Amino acid sequence: MKRSGKSYFVIRHIITQHIRKGFSMFIYDFKFDDLSVIAYNTFLKYKHKYPVEPKFYVINFDDLSLTHRCNPLDPQTMTDITDATESSRTIMLGLNREWIRKTGDFFVESPINFVTGIIWFLRKYKNGKFCTLPHVIELMQINYDQLFPVLRTEPEIEVLINPFVTAYVNGAMEQLEGQIASAKITMARLASPQLYYVLSGNDFTLDLNSPKEPKIICMGNNYLKQQVYGAVLSLYISRMIKLVNRKKQLKSSLIFDEFPTIYFNNIDSLIATARSNLVSTCLGVQDFSQLRKDYGKEQADVISNIVGNIICGQVTGDTAEQLSKRFGRIMQERESLSINSGDTSISRSTQLESAIPASRISSLSSGEVVGAVADNPDQKIELKVFHCEIQNNHAALKKEQDNYKPIPSIRNITAAQVEENYRRIKEEVFAIVESEMERIYDTPELAGLLVTKNE
Repeated sequence: MKRSGKSYFVIRHIITQHIRKGFSMFIYDFKFDDLSVIAYNTFLKYKHKYPVEPKFYVINFDDLSLTHRCNPLDPQTMTDITDATESSRTIMLGLNREWIRKTGDFFVESPINFVTGIIWFLRKYKNGKFCTLPHVIELMQINYDQLFPVLRTEPEIEVLINPFVTAYVNGAMEQLEGQIASAKITMARLASPQLYYVLSGNDFTLDLNSPKEPKIICMGNNYLKQQVYGAVLSLYISRMIKLVNRKKQLKSSLIFDEFPTIYFNNIDSLIATARSNLVSTCLGVQDFSQLRKDYGKEQADVISNIVGNIICGQVTGDTAEQLSKRFGRIMQERESLSINSGDTSISRSTQLESAIPASRISSLSSGEVVGAVADNPDQKIELKVFHCEIQNNHAALKKEQDNYKPIPSIRNITAAQVEENYRRIKEEVFAIVESEMERIYDTPELAGLLVTKNE
């Protein structure tokens, strides 16, 4: 839905109505804080109606005074190595979107396995005390002759790092660099004091629909830095979904504005299963072609075909054709008038025509939408396909917006504090390596973990 005001005519009403109805909520706000400020002011107005009053949290990498801190690799939520694998895949594919189409390739899976090993080592080391993404990034930069022995102290990741150790020992440095350098270079894009600060704190957990601690969480992107921020936000979202899509939780709403700007593996599984767990999912997309470009044709087709409800403004080309076919065909009456020198005749006929032609979809005005809705077994809807105009009270909405309170500052933070946090993480990683290398040298049984490159 492009150039038609999807946020103004559709998404803002989903936000306000769901909060009014007591939903916990996650908002991916691509143009922060357009949607977040709507959610915040609606939350202020209706928070007293919740059985347990929710808390409002914000993640924003640009203004650190307006952000909470949250560790997406929280060790308490990472119960087995598959969680580390999923996190590694999400962050690596989020940073290298072209890899999505090459899943299964050796030089795609190798760096993912390498990052998985690093994550799981930190998860097991001292019960996850240093299990954060910044620590992962810094540990990856350690020299191989120290890094490999340290990682080999954790038996569960031996199978993951053994190919890298073998390549190093055999002097296959070109292969090794091909496997690991892409991961190191990719992750180095995230090595900034601001990101480290947000990613290394624990102001809140991502279980937003917990009955005891409901939350409204807004995460903001920046279109000028969308590839880097989008990858980190993708990791947050991936970890959050694991906690949200469970039985016996509160009803919740997940809203993704400009969905293709993040990478979320298995979004189709979320859409297919979440409804039974009281999770509403709203994906905002400019055009199907954008989804195909960023997710690949197969995944994009699955996403577009599996959604139950579609609301669409003006789109053109293949997207309009695809939607027109989806809305189906209906019998329509045709009348033709024939005039010649001696007679005039009128003929009437019925024939199957598109319910909503592609030409009509491509010429919709702002606020005018077409779509289809799904129903429940006990609440049948006879007319599922619609073509209508959303009636916004523009004056009332403007008045409401003019009275909005800005999202308040969360803390006073100085550049020195951010830099100190950055240095501390680097020092902690060096301390981990020194401590483990010392233990290996002092323990005869661990001497076999040391690696030596064959010249």
